[in-house]
Amino acid sequence: MKVISTEKAPSAIGPYSQAVVSGNLLYTSGQIPIIPETGELAQGLEAQAHQVFRNLAALLKAAGSDMSHAVKTTVFIKNMADFAAINAVYAQYFSEPYPARSCVEVARLPKDVLLECEVIAEI
Repeated sequence: MKVISTEKAPSAIGPYSQAVVSGNLLYTSGQIPIIPETGELAQGLEAQAHQVFRNLAALLKAAGSDMSHAVKTTVFIKNMADFAAINAVYAQYFSEPYPARSCVEVARLPKDVLLECEVIAEI
């Protein structure tokens, strides 16, 4: 297992790695909308969604991959009523063939953000 770390994504705030490589697959930890340069949270649903996917893209790039190599995503959202808006932002970061995806509504996310996402990608 190889640990992937980059300053272009939020630092781990607990006992976990930003991402790890095992074999030819990259597994990211869930990314929330923290702006790495400031440590602040992006404000508003669309801004939070863009920041989450920018953070994920930075992790994939640090591992020598990119969003086009994503094979599976899991999206956690605070309110299923936000699904369409999040999906519209998601579609700006992933293209066909789209990765498999799960999307679930959860009661609460770290720092009370509106969404979190993790990715499994080929490297």
